[in-house]
Amino acid sequence: MNNKWLFVLSFVGILGAGYAAYFATITKAAEPPVFNPASNPYPEGIYSEGMIESVQSSGSNINMYPEVGGTVKQIFVSEGQSVKQGQPLLLIDTSIQRATAEQQLRQAQAAHAMLEELRAEPRKETLDVNIAQVQAAEASLKLTKETLEKTQAAYAIDPGTVSKDTLDTAVNTAAVAKETLDVAEKQYTLTKAGAWIYDINNQEKQYLALEKAYAASSALLGKYTLRAPRDGVVLSINSIVGAYVSPQGAYNAYTQGFDPILITGDSGAHLNVRCYVDEILVSQLPPPSRMKAQMTIRGTDTHIPLIFDRIQPFVSPKIELSDQRQERVDVRVLPVIFRFERPKNVRLYPGELVDVYIGH
Repeated sequence: MNNKWLFVLSFVGILGAGYAAYFATITKAAEPPVFNPASNPYPEGIYSEGMIESVQSSGSNINMYPEVGGTVKQIFVSEGQSVKQGQPLLLIDTSIQRATAEQQLRQAQAAHAMLEELRAEPRKETLDVNIAQVQAAEASLKLTKETLEKTQAAYAIDPGTVSKDTLDTAVNTAAVAKETLDVAEKQYTLTKAGAWIYDINNQEKQYLALEKAYAASSALLGKYTLRAPRDGVVLSINSIVGAYVSPQGAYNAYTQGFDPILITGDSGAHLNVRCYVDEILVSQLPPPSRMKAQMTIRGTDTHIPLIFDRIQPFVSPKIELSDQRQERVDVRVLPVIFRFERPKNVRLYPGELVDVYIGH
């Protein structure tokens, strides 16, 4: 009995191993590709990696950096929003700079008030005091002269009635009174002449210097607001309220570099493709008049014809593709810019990498 079951179990095992070996030898058909890989449509075309960017007459997307450093206080726009030229985009805290500008304004106002005071001289009340001083000096001189004359007359009649010391004192008193009158008259003349022209010119220059300093501070105050340089759309905002930004931009902890605070681009019906042609292939580029190109969107079967726009005649490091500033670059590339119309059935965004074939 035991041998019978052992035989049955052995037969079942052999049968199972045969079926397993059979199914293991069956080859499954390959799954069809999700999309067809990019292929060269030109017999002698060259490949280039490209980056989509907004249409700009003098370059790529507009990277905005502040001219001053500080803490972001307010962001007025959002990514994807259309903006008009001059529209405020972002505000940096202005408390310190505003206080500095107000201080310089008050200093300029004080200097101007002092200038007007100098120009308004002589003051009537001051002249009245000087006139009174002259009149008092004249009266004192008259009194001392009369006293001197009486003393001299008495001394001449009888020297015993007036001592020589009394006569000398009267003479000296009259002389002092005369000098006092001269000083009072000169002080009146000086006051009546008004402020010295050199004092006025000096004060005027101080006022103008302080006014210019205030104008400079006010102009710098305007730099704390980033405004749209032209009509377009906000592509990227790389900072948040409360973060510190500098003229270098906003620090990116991922790349350990600095990014633009904002990136704006064109919102028209066309986009650009900036192709980076390897310097080894530059000599194979066809003339611009016969240059053709086709762009393939990665992950799709979409092929878009491109129109040649211009060549940026400056060979630059290939680092621009990765934006890694610490990367060592041994290859340089030539930027070639093409233009195309936005397709209605495919969504494309500036900054997207695409495959481009260039031929003739």
